[in-house]
Amino acid sequence: MSAALEIGTPTGLARAHVDGAGGAGTLVLGHGAGGGVESADLVEITREAVAAGWRVVRVEQPWRVAGKRIAVAPPRLDEGWNAVLAHLRADGVLTGPLVLGGRSAGARVACRTAADQGAAGVLALAFPLHPPGRPEKSRAAELTAVDVPLVVVQGETDAFGAPADVAAVLAGRPGASVYAVPGDHSLKKNVAVVAAAAMSWLDELTSA
Repeated sequence: MSAALEIGTPTGLARAHVDGAGGAGTLVLGHGAGGGVESADLVEITREAVAAGWRVVRVEQPWRVAGKRIAVAPPRLDEGWNAVLAHLRADGVLTGPLVLGGRSAGARVACRTAADQGAAGVLALAFPLHPPGRPEKSRAAELTAVDVPLVVVQGETDAFGAPADVAAVLAGRPGASVYAVPGDHSLKKNVAVVAAAAMSWLDELTSA
């Protein structure tokens, strides 16, 4: 299956890019505030996951579909995301175990909505633990609130939080892990390694 579905939400028209048969489950990915669903890490993970039997849905938020350059506030992101998932669930697209994820702002959305959506796990790519140079503005609470298996794939030189910083936040938290990969917040340096980390975790999640 490969399709681009336009879905009306309270915050505008969203677009869901659906690939794969879904025998292994469904992975729903959100994009960051500075890019779209075509980012290198999301594309590579989609390719690898589909090959492994997953259905992958990359959700293009309404602000991005509308051609705006600045993302809306987090509550509006969550509203659009939840509306898309409700539509996909009603249409039978979300088959098997549901894993929510995304990169940067999209990872935050996945963390915040995992419980309400009944997710089996959360895949967080380049989680923005804090704004660059502002560790006091921590978003750690969004990570620690996730009560299902969680993995964070973090660039070794990510200015939004190093892998060690993320690991410190999640220390002692059962079911949480951090993969340090080459590169910065963009995760573009070696997308094959990023995808390998994601797939290793997905394999562990579904075989547990």
